[in-house]
Amino acid sequence: MLSKVKSSLLSVLGFILVALGLVFIILPGPAILFLPLGLALLSLEYDWAKIWLRRCQRWMRKSAVKLDKFVARAKYRKYK
Repeated sequence: MLSKVKSSLLSVLGFILVALGLVFIILPGPAILFLPLGLALLSLEYDWAKIWLRRCQRWMRKSAVKLDKFVARAKYRKYK
């Protein structure tokens, strides 16, 4: 009984965090924090959330690499 309540609370909290993350994609806010955290909580219970968490991590990593390259080019141009 207690484990069922715990899993239900984790699911509800996960869905709330994912919903907030999706809202903060459109509105200014910390979507980069809420979306992966909500997906991580949901991935404890659902397989589809694991797949989306991996995709989200992959997209965030690719974006970070692109941003690093952009900043490196901007610094190089500044000193050139």
